[in-house]
Amino acid sequence: MPVGIVLRRSPGVTRWAKWVWTASAVLPGAGPADWRELRRDGEAAEFHAATEMLELHGAETEAYLHGLTAEIPSLYVIMRETAGECPLEIVQITASPYEAQDYTDSGEEIVEKVPMPHGLVAWVRDFVEEFHRDEIFVKRKRDKKRIDIVEDGVGDPRIDKAADIYASPSLKRRRLQ
Repeated sequence: MPVGIVLRRSPGVTRWAKWVWTASAVLPGAGPADWRELRRDGEAAEFHAATEMLELHGAETEAYLHGLTAEIPSLYVIMRETAGECPLEIVQITASPYEAQDYTDSGEEIVEKVPMPHGLVAWVRDFVEEFHRDEIFVKRKRDKKRIDIVEDGVGDPRIDKAADIYASPSLKRRRLQ
């Protein structure tokens, strides 16, 4: 589904940051856009920066379910700073909080959380209901290895010595008695 991304530019609060950019809204089903100004309020302005495709994958339904059960279901906009005419490049939009977290690990990208409109919540919920399958927990079986055997005094097999040079002092004392 094509989703338009609205970025808000407001004046910075310090002298080191002239502008503060945040993702403020998404527009489901939006047409193509390239930094079109939507509204201006003094020095603050909102831009329809880009329209990206929101793709849902059957393998990530657990992540979507986690995002939908949050207090505020959200989409995540992943952006990168650029040196060109546009200050930010929109990399991707996702409904998966797990994927968004992966992008925050590198520190290269900016990840903004935007509340999901009700129509998109219903669309994602329908997708999850159709494709989500709970994984059945299977406890692994233990190996048949015997753990009651004690190999006393065994050290590094590469060293040809009768005594174990890696043995603890208490083990050595027991051998002397």
